[in-house]
Amino acid sequence: MTRSRIIIVLALLALAPAPAAAQAPAFTPSDEKPEDYPAGPGREDTFYACTPCHGFKIVAQQGQSRRQWDDTLDWMTQKHAMPRPKDADRQVLLDYLEAAFPPRTAPRGWQNPFQR
Repeated sequence: MTRSRIIIVLALLALAPAPAAAQAPAFTPSDEKPEDYPAGPGREDTFYACTPCHGFKIVAQQGQSRRQWDDTLDWMTQKHAMPRPKDADRQVLLDYLEAAFPPRTAPRGWQNPFQR
């Protein structure tokens, strides 16, 4: 290829429209709904506070104390840009999480060393 052809090809490539940036689709919990989880005050508020970023199944699997749920909310707001819930809303979330997903006892006496 001659130098002039290389210049023409490069010029055409520079003028060609760039492909649109691929954007990840927003998460939609299409296979989950609030009614799939334990009934209680704050269920829908908690479900919709969590599901813009991830499925609610991951929440339901945790089983934590109120303090641990509170720490988790702090972590989600600090590290993952979750909007900080207002104090009253935070209490609703914590009340539901504490009642619906309390800590589980470990099988055969095993204790997670990170939760001591």
